[in-house]
Amino acid sequence: MSTMTATEAKNKFGQLLEMARKEPVRVQKNGRDVAVVLSPEEFVEYAAFRAQPKVRPVVEKLLAESLEKRRSLYDALAK
Repeated sequence: MSTMTATEAKNKFGQLLEMARKEPVRVQKNGRDVAVVLSPEEFVEYAAFRAQPKVRPVVEKLLAESLEKRRSLYDALAK
């Protein structure tokens, strides 16, 4: 991942965009990360990853099976 200062990013915006097409670019201000510029393709990948369920599919399947098998117990406990 490349890094640019915020001032460089402002003054060399076209270069920043070209760099972001190849790999993410970290933008720093006062030595602290303030942004990451991504290509549209990488952003789509990132968004798809974030949209995935947080719990692994196997765990979700086991939870669904447990809920189905023990529904009456869960309903009784919920009262």
